[in-house]
Amino acid sequence: MASAVDAVGEPIPTSAVLMASAKHIAIKCKGENVAFLKCKKDDPNPEKCLDKGHQVTRCVFGLLKELHQRCTKEIDAYAGCMHYHTNEFELCRKEEKEFKKACPWE
Repeated sequence: MASAVDAVGEPIPTSAVLMASAKHIAIKCKGENVAFLKCKKDDPNPEKCLDKGHQVTRCVFGLLKELHQRCTKEIDAYAGCMHYHTNEFELCRKEEKEFKKACPWE
């Protein structure tokens, strides 16, 4: 796995990238996720929650872009390890530690 972004700098949200960024996403996009889940719970019509879903997607893409700008080498190494080891956190603790050091959870 070469990079977590494409040639124009847009994030590529592979499962490995999302898994590696999961704790950052949980913190940074918590409000958007809670609003989306509440909407889904309150209204079974999926069409009613499209806007909330778009807000979650925008938040995640913005965060992935920010993480790649702030700590490119570390997120690429961690996501690459996760990809290689089929998203097994236990096998990528060294890369996770370096990623957390370069881009701490806020």
